[in-house]
Amino acid sequence: MARILLVVVFVSLILAITLLFTLSATPQINLADSVNAIGQSTPIIVKVKDSHGIRRITASVEQNGVHYSAWDTAQSARRIFWQRGAAEASWNFKIGTQTIPQLKEGKARLIIEATSNDFRGKTARLEREVSVITRPPALTVDSEQHYLYRGMAELVTFAVSGYWTEAGVRVREQTFRSWPMPGGKPGLFSLFAFAWDVPADISPVVYATNSAGNEITREIVVQFPKREQPKYRARDLQLDDRFIQKVLGELDPSGSGDPVSRFVKINNEVRRANNRALSDLRLKTESRFLWTEPFLQQHNSKVESNFADLRSYFYKGQKIDQQVHLGYDLAITPHVGVETSNDGRVVYAAPLGIYGNCIVVDHGYSLQSIYGHLSEIAVHEGDSVKRGQIIGKSGQTGLAGGDHIHFSMQLEGVQIDPREWWDGHWIEDHVAKRIGLGSPN
Repeated sequence: MARILLVVVFVSLILAITLLFTLSATPQINLADSVNAIGQSTPIIVKVKDSHGIRRITASVEQNGVHYSAWDTAQSARRIFWQRGAAEASWNFKIGTQTIPQLKEGKARLIIEATSNDFRGKTARLEREVSVITRPPALTVDSEQHYLYRGMAELVTFAVSGYWTEAGVRVREQTFRSWPMPGGKPGLFSLFAFAWDVPADISPVVYATNSAGNEITREIVVQFPKREQPKYRARDLQLDDRFIQKVLGELDPSGSGDPVSRFVKINNEVRRANNRALSDLRLKTESRFLWTEPFLQQHNSKVESNFADLRSYFYKGQKIDQQVHLGYDLAITPHVGVETSNDGRVVYAAPLGIYGNCIVVDHGYSLQSIYGHLSEIAVHEGDSVKRGQIIGKSGQTGLAGGDHIHFSMQLEGVQIDPREWWDGHWIEDHVAKRIGLGSPN
């Protein structure tokens, strides 16, 4: 009897251990494909999926047969009562010559190991060939005098040498891509905006960085003519019940509650969401100029509102909101044909919240024009359009109190004053000459 009991206990123990082995998990390690180089202190993000959690995760670098420990973290072991359904975990750390000074320029191997926090404690291993790069790229910027005006654009040319993965212009937190010079000419250029709300003491810089996290910046030679800066207007708009109900009926038809509060929510939250959607269209651009002539202002149009007007909204004598109007309101006659400002390709043609029926045309190199409040849209996304082509009709859809065209432009998703793009002389001096294009007609 004792022998039978001993056999039962032994078999049960074997079955339990087998079950524990069988139920043990294997970690799945994920490292972004962009991690292909390490520099002085390169940020690394590692994600690991394991339903039982992670007991230990390590990072190391191997170069010329020598193994260097770079990072290590661990938690208490759970061999039997382990977690169930643990979510994917993420770890952030830095690797580079600051912590491993023995590393030299050249090839190396980054090794990530993760151990499951269960009975078996199985370890998964990920290896990635990387380049050790300790020097930032070199950067040379043109010596042109760049005049900056709030809400407007500028172009800078520069050259980058050495190993680099990204370059462009940074204005405060905003970045603007660089593009190869047209026609196979050496160097790069970047169209950038000095946004309407950027302080005068902010200096744009050209930057170049590589995937190892090494970055270099160079200042641009700039002038900020204080006396010639645009003067933005402040305007008071009186709202009535008819207008508020019109807006709510179009943009919040199923909403409930206080109409004024609903209007303010639209004027704030919907406006921000719409502007984000417009900004995201910068990714739908072509790496070439799609136009050759100066941009058109709608023929015979009267400017009713200017770019960057500060609007205060009043209802029954009380100020209920304040917003900045980033465009021109152009009025002619009701339902007039809306002209494309220049050659390009339609990247958006649909309703867009406060802009109503809206069309966005890409002109290349992240320069885009925006047409809002339309009563009709006569083009489709993907259509090629010509300068002066009728693409719709004016109206009062969205947050519009009367029939007009809301016209604005954006550069890399930052809305800018279109005035200089209507000026052929400005385009010739600031764009065409600097990158060797023919003069605009």
